[in-house]
Amino acid sequence: MLEYLKPAKNSTKNRKRVGRGQGSGNGKTAGKGNKGQKSRSGYKIKRNFEGGQLPLAKRLPKVGFFSRVIKPMSINVDKVKSVANLEEITMDNIRAVHTVSKKITKVKLIGKTAKAMALKIKDENITHTGK
Repeated sequence: MLEYLKPAKNSTKNRKRVGRGQGSGNGKTAGKGNKGQKSRSGYKIKRNFEGGQLPLAKRLPKVGFFSRVIKPMSINVDKVKSVANLEEITMDNIRAVHTVSKKITKVKLIGKTAKAMALKIKDENITHTGK
């Protein structure tokens, strides 16, 4: 029956009832000590506050940078002959003949013969070097 449900033994304990007389052990100052910022109501300390000392996050040097610009994958057509021999160069055709991750959305063709292949490119996500 639902009315007989009880929590497991020792799984719960009574809350501390503060400010209920000297005999309780938590009377008067209610276990907060005497005076000071920490004994006041509404006291809350900032997460990285170190008592006025310069916080660790500000003492350490700033390092690193993460660019959100998506860089294209480079394929050297002089070395990867399977891409160079394609009739039409699209992302699907490149994936069929060369291992390209699904995350890659842009490809740049590099190498000496890359500029000559410009007419074969049929996808706006594929570019070539202008050298």
